[in-house]
Amino acid sequence: MALTHPIADDPSFGLEGMRVPTNGSRSVAMAAALLKREVVDGHWVANDPFFIPASMLDNMPAYQQGMVAALARFSFELTDQIGRVRGSSQTDPDLQEAAGLLQYSGTKWVFDLTTSIAPTATSEAQYSKAMRSLLAYNDRLGAGEAVFETRADNLLATLDRIALDIGASSATVDHEMADPNGWWDTRADDIFFGIKGQMYAYYLILRELEADFANIIAEREFGTAYAQMLDSLRHVAELDPLIVVSGKPDAMFVPSHLAAQGFYLLRARTQLREITSILQK
Repeated sequence: MALTHPIADDPSFGLEGMRVPTNGSRSVAMAAALLKREVVDGHWVANDPFFIPASMLDNMPAYQQGMVAALARFSFELTDQIGRVRGSSQTDPDLQEAAGLLQYSGTKWVFDLTTSIAPTATSEAQYSKAMRSLLAYNDRLGAGEAVFETRADNLLATLDRIALDIGASSATVDHEMADPNGWWDTRADDIFFGIKGQMYAYYLILRELEADFANIIAEREFGTAYAQMLDSLRHVAELDPLIVVSGKPDAMFVPSHLAAQGFYLLRARTQLREITSILQK
């Protein structure tokens, strides 16, 4: 447990060691880099069976699954919007495969006795395959054999869906805060770290998406607003209390870490809405 529990939340994580073809997408490369770090180079904890010590962890699995949830949303937007010319055109096969694979449960080990006694595909195997599909798409993009449409309407749709996802996370925080259990709330830390992982992945993806859509951001002149939005997401990703406490927002001695997280969530969502409002004009 001591070896596998450290949570990788370095906001300066970059694309060193990850190939980004000329004319390729930095945001796609970042999605692949995060998958590589968590399931190839690192240890995927969420599906560890009972006889592995890391199975006793809960914060680390919540964090990893929150990251994959954000990557799944981004891959869907790539498939549905950015990775094809128009809505009536054909979807990219690599992006479509990656989006499907990232919907796979993060808790699947070699055996899943609830469905069959035969071996099944593990979460790591599916996510590794999704990573390879993203890299294959980026290679084809660099070779001029795939599409990455850097249009304002595509950026608008992507940011709008991410804002909706953040809104859903803030609703989860609100629901948990309605019944706080102080120091003994066993649900609060799972929610907190799941959202932390989700916002960490969104922060890195949107940071690289800024480079991909640099022409649109410069043309519409919302670089400052975009930087402020990234700063709010980074604050969510960097929150890391030793113990997640679920107190009332106005408590004197029992803090509410979910309230602090929720503030930055709503701030990031508001800033995303400001950007999408600019893109609509």
